[in-house]
Amino acid sequence: MRTWEDYKNHVKAVSEEERRNMEEIEEVSNIVSSIIRRRQELGISQRALAERCGIPQSSVARIETLKTTPKLDTLVKLMQALDLKLQVAAAG
Repeated sequence: MRTWEDYKNHVKAVSEEERRNMEEIEEVSNIVSSIIRRRQELGISQRALAERCGIPQSSVARIETLKTTPKLDTLVKLMQALDLKLQVAAAG
């Protein structure tokens, strides 16, 4: 395999379950990337974001490194603190 895209296509072709797992990982990664990008645009540290949300800084770090997936209420706190909106749309 040559690229990340090649790898993703290979995994998705293996089985339906693996395809769904890869898509879930990509979606979580996209959301977390948006959070990191916005935090950096605003010039706030992980610690400052954590204080705004009332969560430990270590939780922000684990979320940003994809070591944990935030619960919905934590995700909403993070997004509100960063003035972001979470939208749900039909796939397609």
